[in-house]
Amino acid sequence: MTTPTTGTVGGPSARGPADGGGPSADRRGPAGRLLGGFGLIGPRHGRHVLPVDQVDELALPIGDDGVIAGVDGEGRPAVLGVNRPTPYDVVLIGGLWTAQVLALRAAATGARVAVETGRPQAWLQMVHAMGGGQNGLAVYDVGRVPPQGASAGTPVLVVRDCGMRPPRGRVVSGPWQSVLTLLPYLSPVAPGLLRRARLAGIQRVSPDEAAELGRVMGLSRAEVESLPTLADGVTLWCADGDREYVTTRPTDAETGLLGTPRRMD
Repeated sequence: MTTPTTGTVGGPSARGPADGGGPSADRRGPAGRLLGGFGLIGPRHGRHVLPVDQVDELALPIGDDGVIAGVDGEGRPAVLGVNRPTPYDVVLIGGLWTAQVLALRAAATGARVAVETGRPQAWLQMVHAMGGGQNGLAVYDVGRVPPQGASAGTPVLVVRDCGMRPPRGRVVSGPWQSVLTLLPYLSPVAPGLLRRARLAGIQRVSPDEAAELGRVMGLSRAEVESLPTLADGVTLWCADGDREYVTTRPTDAETGLLGTPRRMD
């Protein structure tokens, strides 16, 4: 008769934690190998135990989901939630530089960016830097943007850089497809676009334009007076009565590709 080996799992002398045996007694064979089916041995020390009243200290400082447009007046990240399951229209009255930074950052979040523009040469450097349009950004002539097939897994941002009077777009906002319309200045079509937009960004404009925007958007007197004095890279973002001044600070890579912040192109 063969005598059972002492200390092996299932043998008459095998012991577990309840009767004083440690991991080496109930989890390993005579050669010290970890026995199959039991997984890795976890920590057995008191310092790995966290009291219930300290669990909240493990919370991570996770903010809103979206594209970081810059920082607010207190230096906190300002996030634009452009990837949404519902149609979302954004109007930016400002410079090409800011629109391009937002496009880059949207692509970095995993969104596909389709640029509809009458000045494709202004976007070519970005296209080349991102792999010739194969890595999230493609440029189309005005009126030539094909259906994008947006979904929760592949959200889309359409950037319309079509001048002062952008024509009606073939591709409009929809589920998981937002549209950002760039206007260099306040144009006759701007009030209508602003009224339909869920989010509006305003950069430095003339005093007359600021007064008109104040009437259209219900801005305060202080906000109207601030618009002609905004520095390059600063945008007043407005949505549903909320107002936030945001400063877009480029990364080193963005500066190398697009240059420093500027309002004029």
